[in-house]
Amino acid sequence: MRPPKQTTLFPELAAEEQVTKPVNVASVPQRSPFRYPGGKTWFVPTFREWIKNKYPRPRILVEPFAGGAIISLTALFENHIQTVVMAELDEEIAAVWQSVVNGDAEWLAKQILDFDLTKENVITEISHTANSTKQKAFQTILKNRTFHGGIIADGSGFLKYGENGKGIRSRWYPRTLARRLRDLEFVAKRIDFRWADGLKVIQEFASALDAVFFIDPPYTAGGKKAGRRLYRHYDVDHETLFSLCETIYGDFLITYDNTEEVRTMARRHGFQMRLIPMTNTHHAKIEELVIGKGLSWMDAYPTVHEPEAEYISSKIK
Repeated sequence: MRPPKQTTLFPELAAEEQVTKPVNVASVPQRSPFRYPGGKTWFVPTFREWIKNKYPRPRILVEPFAGGAIISLTALFENHIQTVVMAELDEEIAAVWQSVVNGDAEWLAKQILDFDLTKENVITEISHTANSTKQKAFQTILKNRTFHGGIIADGSGFLKYGENGKGIRSRWYPRTLARRLRDLEFVAKRIDFRWADGLKVIQEFASALDAVFFIDPPYTAGGKKAGRRLYRHYDVDHETLFSLCETIYGDFLITYDNTEEVRTMARRHGFQMRLIPMTNTHHAKIEELVIGKGLSWMDAYPTVHEPEAEYISSKIK
């Protein structure tokens, strides 16, 4: 069966953009309504290289820790995949994706366009107990777009200064957000969303012959505190996650912070690892760990290398 044609409404990046340097995220088409901490926009070109070379083409992409879901949305809009299974345990984030798949994206778009964004109005809106999933979704988008770093976890607060002193309006682009939500209506029927534990969803689809996985768990392994600060549901059993990945029939990619504990778990379970450059939220260039069954395809890129290679070269110096 021939693969579906690429839609012209949502063009891909230029073919020559490869995994050769930290990705300029502004060059990646933004699909998600979220400004999501730990988002994987920078990983999109690498994901494209991985998925387009899969044969036979997988039918399902499972993203068990969906968050802003940029990888799943990219896969759908660019027709790399027929269906995505997105799981998210956070009730507020889940409400947004539930509203999209339930046909309420247009309602959300209109609420955003009509909302008079002031700090007082935001406080008034989010202080109300939501009487529907779509209202909870609207409140979530408001918080995500006006809270510091897009963080909606407990303890977060409003942007103080933002870009050019704009404060809470710094990340409020009503027309852009409305367009993204309306665009999601094109792919909503191809999204199987689960308000669920990601580990259980991995277990459910592990034996599927036509499924691949993109797994981006909260980074709490190796003593990392980022996940605890950024996410409400940060407590993931990483050893169980790696054990479940061993049972996956198809292929998978995992992204993690580069810590010794994670590298040790990956080696113990027989997985391959590569380090890939990225630019973090503070515009510092760092390397993130990619884990999978077979990652030799990444060796074509000069800036990608195995963790062991970094250790050996540092000893030689």
